[in-house]
Amino acid sequence: MTHVHPSAIVDKRATIGDNVTIGAFSIVEGDVVIGDGTSIASHTLIADGARIGQNCKIHKGAVVATIPQDLKFTFESSTFEIGDNTTVREFCTLNRGTKERGKSSVGRNCLLMAYVHVAHDCFIGNNVILANCVQVAGHVDIEDFVIMGGLTGIHQFVRIGQHAMVGGGLRVVKDVPPYILAMGEPLQYGGINSVGLRRRGFTSDSLMIMKRAYRLLYRSKLNVSQAVERIKNEIEITPEIQNIIRFIEKADRGLI
Repeated sequence: MTHVHPSAIVDKRATIGDNVTIGAFSIVEGDVVIGDGTSIASHTLIADGARIGQNCKIHKGAVVATIPQDLKFTFESSTFEIGDNTTVREFCTLNRGTKERGKSSVGRNCLLMAYVHVAHDCFIGNNVILANCVQVAGHVDIEDFVIMGGLTGIHQFVRIGQHAMVGGGLRVVKDVPPYILAMGEPLQYGGINSVGLRRRGFTSDSLMIMKRAYRLLYRSKLNVSQAVERIKNEIEITPEIQNIIRFIEKADRGLI
């Protein structure tokens, strides 16, 4: 049974699923979809364009699908999508897309800790953790199973590869390849994310092959093109190595 606090304001046009809870003084605008089992805490704003999945938890003071902080935005129709089982903690600000992509999105099973900002036209994958005060600028792509340390800022158009872990209090101004640790100022390669990868079931052989590939990229004094060519010729092309090559070849901003 859905429960809406008497002080909440919910537009009659909004689509609200079963067993949804909407807390005190929250506002749900008309062009909104909220999935079954989702809880909306007090003092939240679920704005036009919000598409929230099932069993999500939106905590106090968060705003979802507010308009972009982009001077080119002309109030075109767009959305902010949140996948099932995702938690959005206190005072996060999540902006919907512009005409460039039409939406921003956060995937399934994600955790956005307090004060996270996700700007317009960002695509964030599944099982991602953004720690407190991570600031994601526009047009950023964050792939599955990424962990971002608190107080880290991500420059617009940056891409962060799957299973990467980025330290806290840093600036990400270039692309971060998959499976690695990123640390230091300026941000740099700090080895592969061995602990995280083992926890997710990657084998020792897989880790060794990834280490060999990144040794060619970061430790051989080759340029990127030369390193990629040697990876293709000298390293077993596992699915992980295919992902690394794919990511590097699309790194328009350059790599950390």
